[in-house]
Amino acid sequence: MKIRVIIKKLSNPRIRRRLKIALSVFFGGIILGLMFKVVYDIGYFDAQSLENDKIAVLPTTYPVLTMESAQHIVSGALKEDPTNPKTVVVQIVDNNHRLSTIIIESNKIKKIARIIDMHLFFTCELFNDEGYNLNEGIEHQYNIDRDNFNRGN
Repeated sequence: MKIRVIIKKLSNPRIRRRLKIALSVFFGGIILGLMFKVVYDIGYFDAQSLENDKIAVLPTTYPVLTMESAQHIVSGALKEDPTNPKTVVVQIVDNNHRLSTIIIESNKIKKIARIIDMHLFFTCELFNDEGYNLNEGIEHQYNIDRDNFNRGN
């Protein structure tokens, strides 16, 4: 009985037109939602691949300071002949890619020196945030005499 009533109402042209409009709007909304979802996913995956590319560009290994590379940096900084340097790198104390500590010898006098980022070289007193001289500990540990030549006087 109810099916006959529904079929009778659907035969009315006004109801058919309204039903077509309602179904068109409904399916149009579904298609629009699917399109937004696809566009969002494509944008998300593109952004994710850009992030992965940035991560892939970062170095996974850090350069290691060797005696030869340290000698090359010291000779270049002091403008000495690399084949016959006056200042010789004796030992690498701390091999950190950011701040490496080395012991150099010039005219039989040993000094503590540092190399920053594998290319900047300096010799000076280095203090920590509490005011302690970090060179004194290394000089004591490696039996380096602190005389007037080492202090720069």
